[in-house]
Amino acid sequence: MEVEQGLPLPQRYWAIVVIALGITLAVLDGAIANVALPTIARDLRASPSSSIWIVNAYQLSITISLLPLASLGDRIGYRRIYTAGLALFTIASLGCALATSLPVLAAVRVVQGFGAAGIMSVNTALVRTIYPPTQLGRGVAINAMVVAVSSAVGPTVASAILSVASWPWLFAINVPIGIAAVVGAMRALPTNQGHQAPYDFLSAAMNAVVFGLLIFTIDGLGHAEAAGWLVVQALVLLVVGYVFVRRQLTQAAPLLPIDLLKIPVFALSIATSVCSFCAQMLAYVSLPFLFQNVFGFDQVQTGLLITPWPFAIIFAAPLSGVLSDRYSAGALGGIGLLALTLGLALLATLGPHPSAFAITWRMALCGAGFGIFQSPNNRQMLSAAPRERSGGASGMLGTARLTGQTIGAALVALIFGVSAERGPILALVTAAGVAGVASIVSLMRLRTPSRID
Repeated sequence: MEVEQGLPLPQRYWAIVVIALGITLAVLDGAIANVALPTIARDLRASPSSSIWIVNAYQLSITISLLPLASLGDRIGYRRIYTAGLALFTIASLGCALATSLPVLAAVRVVQGFGAAGIMSVNTALVRTIYPPTQLGRGVAINAMVVAVSSAVGPTVASAILSVASWPWLFAINVPIGIAAVVGAMRALPTNQGHQAPYDFLSAAMNAVVFGLLIFTIDGLGHAEAAGWLVVQALVLLVVGYVFVRRQLTQAAPLLPIDLLKIPVFALSIATSVCSFCAQMLAYVSLPFLFQNVFGFDQVQTGLLITPWPFAIIFAAPLSGVLSDRYSAGALGGIGLLALTLGLALLATLGPHPSAFAITWRMALCGAGFGIFQSPNNRQMLSAAPRERSGGASGMLGTARLTGQTIGAALVALIFGVSAERGPILALVTAAGVAGVASIVSLMRLRTPSRID
């Protein structure tokens, strides 16, 4: 059945539980792999540098396939893409648990990333079909809260599993949860009427090249020794990117949603998202160095000091989600990002021997500001798009997040390369500046007409 005004209760509850399960699996699996890298590398007799591909393979396959899968969801239905993504993720998780070498594990992680992309590409589009328009903000807020919780507990879950079992169980535990989620998806998720435009496989291939090269080029900015290869990559990226964009301009329902980017409020929301996630990643990567190398905290203390940020999101996101059904996303986003800017600036100006309390409330301010911004911004992006293009909007939401995070991580590498000693402080100052820009862009939406279907 196609749902225009949301699912009836209690089916709505079951559907959002299925969505939450899928997002938890996809986000948690990225977080727990980071913690387990040294253990996996040692067990598989791989070097630390090569073991990074356990993480990179997963992230890369997600990034290059988000928009193609979102576009396919617009055509064949979001439930099909989501359910197929869950099934592929579950099967690949079993493959990861059974892997006996690094190349095999990295290859299966690629497949697992494609499954995660199926989940992430259409999850917010499904939320739009699950909730009535007047309660869309609440559904989007649940998404944001689940992502925050999964990110926050990821290291803890990984440590707990590794304390009682070997690393393959990090992936094996996904299998029964994934099977339950697939069964739930088939029973509870709504269907939607897809449009009949033919799928553009050439655009999907070009999308993979463009976003793959974009990630490698941004990542290469921190490696001066590879300057020659970096120039070649950048030139190929520009050429393929130009042809790719020109091709999208001729499509009625383009894979890269240029039609949605022509909607001013959607474009401003995407720009706000990229800037905000860039600022967040600048902080996330640099703060452990600040706490350990500058302030002298140990690893356990550092983990505890970072925790207030994601936990503040858990409380702020649902509140802002409810408010976003009544108040402007531009105003809520601007206020939240101003709070994030202030929190980052206060972290950057801490004295040489700050107390744990002084750090904690600043971190909580950053998390609260980010949580206040995120739900209304995501709601604005979804509601600005025509209903039949919800998949494209959902894919762009995830792409904006990953692009911002990639740029933020690359900026940290550049800053640390210029000044290793002052790097963490400079990165936080840069993060505060980027968050300030995001706040201004968000407030610009107050004078921009919205399109809500």
